[in-house]
Formats: sequence, C-alpha cells, structure tokens
Amino acid sequence: MNSDQLFASIKAGLDSLQQDLPDGAIAKLARLLTELERWNRRVNLTAIRDLETMVSGHILDSLTVRPLLEGRRVIDVGTGAGFPGLPLAIAEPQIEFGLLDSNGKKISFVQHVIGELGLSNASAIRARAEDYAPAERFDTVIARALASIPKLLQLAGHLIREEGVLLALKGKHPAAELESIEEIPGWKYVVTDMTVPGLETHARHVVCLRRVDTA
Repeated sequence: MNSDQLFASIKAGLDSLQQDLPDGAIAKLARLLTELERWNRRVNLTAIRDLETMVSGHILDSLTVRPLLEGRRVIDVGTGAGFPGLPLAIAEPQIEFGLLDSNGKKISFVQHVIGELGLSNASAIRARAEDYAPAERFDTVIARALASIPKLLQLAGHLIREEGVLLALKGKHPAAELESIEEIPGWKYVVTDMTVPGLETHARHVVCLRRVDTA
C-alpha cells in the first residue's frame, strides 16, 4: 500500500464513520501508521503488521469511540503503541490526552510519534495505572482490551473525576463481565454497540461506566 492508497483508505473509513477531522489530520494518521510499520520491523509493538489492516484495526477502531469523549482531559490507560489515544489526539486537538503504559519500548514509540507529528495536546506517561497519581483527575478514562471491567475499575477507578466516565473498549458483547459489575457497588453502566468499518458486525462494544450519584 503506497502513501496515496493509505490516505484514500483512511479517508474512506472516516466517511463511513461520518466523521470530519481538522485540516491535515488524515496525513498525520497516515504518518502514524507508516511510523508504526517501520518500528514494528525491529520492535514488537502490535500484532497487526500490514497497513491495510492497521487502518481498520487501529485508526478507525480508535476513532469509533470519539463521540463518547467527555470533557477536556482524557487518559488512555494501557495505551500500548498509542491506541486509541494517538488517533483521538489527532482528531481532537482541543482536548488534552495522557497516554499511559508501563512498557518502555511502547512508550518510546508514543513519545517519538508525539514529537514527529507535533501533538502538543498529547503526553506519554510511563507508569502502571494503579501507581499513577495525577495532580488532577480526568474527565474521560479510556482502556482498550486492558483487563476485565472489575479489574479495570480496581486499576484505574481513582483516575476518574466524580462526574467523569470510564470507557472500556471490548470486543463482542461482554455479558459475563457486565454481570460482575452489578456486584460492585457505586457504579452504573451503559453498553454501546459500535460499528467499525472493515471489522465484522458487533465486533466492538464500549461499556460506559459512571459513579452512582449518592447525593
């Protein structure tokens, strides 16, 4: 896939999602993927190796959650090679994004891309979620395939503002995990079935978790 084909593939996917991006954003998304492919040749960053699959599996899958973001401070917990955080930071330059992971090689890649693309609204954070203590909590916490929802609440619940939301990106409908949430006091949830261009139907669900208002 050459650069023109990559650009066209990303644009077609965005059209399917009915999302508009800032000027220059598609070029940045394409650069993100070419850098990922290049780094993947010497460092194992992601299981997806070819650009065509990266478009749907990384870029479009990441941007699917964009309409669910809230507030001006977002953290991507367990970001890995920067997904979904980097595509979201490219798409939403007015939002501040923290991209957190404990893997040094992956965070080095994230730092590299932030510098290469000039993403002044994004910062790479090398830490374990349970040990990270920010000065200010976040409006939205995102986690893609990091842990079960009960474990995720244990690891990252302290990062969410009282009125904030935790977006847990899951594959197929996580019925068993949802049953376990009902046993955890203080949280409520809504499940959204997302359509990702290039992925099979019902391949992505987002569980939106909030604290129960006890006032």
